[in-house]
Amino acid sequence: MGLALFISVQMINKLAILGPGLLGGSIALAVQQQCPELELSLWGRREQPIALAKSLGIAGATSSLQEALEGCDLVILATPVGVMAQMVEQIKSIVGDRRVLLTDVGSVKRLPHASIAPIIEGSQIEFIGSHPMAGSEKAGMEAATVGLIQGATCLLTNDNKVAEEKVAALEQFWRKLGCSTRRMTAEDHDYAVARVSHFPHVLASVGASVGLSFEDITPLCGGGMRDTTRVAAGDPDLWTEILMENRDALQRSMRESIADLLRLMDCLEKEDREQLYEYLETAKKRRALI
Repeated sequence: MGLALFISVQMINKLAILGPGLLGGSIALAVQQQCPELELSLWGRREQPIALAKSLGIAGATSSLQEALEGCDLVILATPVGVMAQMVEQIKSIVGDRRVLLTDVGSVKRLPHASIAPIIEGSQIEFIGSHPMAGSEKAGMEAATVGLIQGATCLLTNDNKVAEEKVAALEQFWRKLGCSTRRMTAEDHDYAVARVSHFPHVLASVGASVGLSFEDITPLCGGGMRDTTRVAAGDPDLWTEILMENRDALQRSMRESIADLLRLMDCLEKEDREQLYEYLETAKKRRALI
């Protein structure tokens, strides 16, 4: 089917991305390069990122939500998860009875499914969750890059049981942008990303907090400290929201890490080189999987 992306019997002619941040902006740049035949709009409240988007060639960048949604077939929510329900209320009032496929790129999925489903019930809007596993410690449209999601896995959640052909169309869209795709339930998604995304951010923050607690030793830092704490430089507002939204799943990984730290401390206290070696060897083998 190539680039012919179909929702039911209609081709996707227009895509609206709401949120000109790092991920929303990067998706817009990728669409502009990989899917030039799609009409693209990129909406944001503030004029500065919209002006920047236009300077990067995104002619459909606008601060008018009405203009961004006009005639769109697919809408991507690239806003913070906490404001998505409010955004969907506005989308619903603007698109009326038009058929629209809605997705998001949030880091958690149970909350969007739970909050969006009752809003769109009885409307022609259908929601499928998306999460391209890509990001940066930097933020904003100024950090957006055309290759950010290239090679990333995009996780799709269809807890609202949208028809198979529409899920397949959304999968094809992400693949056209260079992603591989995988389907999961919203619950499985949140517990998986707690381990591979949210928990590593906690570890990086702890590493920066403890390791760099004395300013006079910061000049001694080498690549190891920089690599392991890089994501701790991320936006605290964004990450406070993410960690709180996925707190139950995250706490499981944190409890396991506390147990592992106690195990390592026990190895050191008992001078148990064999157990320490086995732990480090297992960790090395698991790291090699990626």
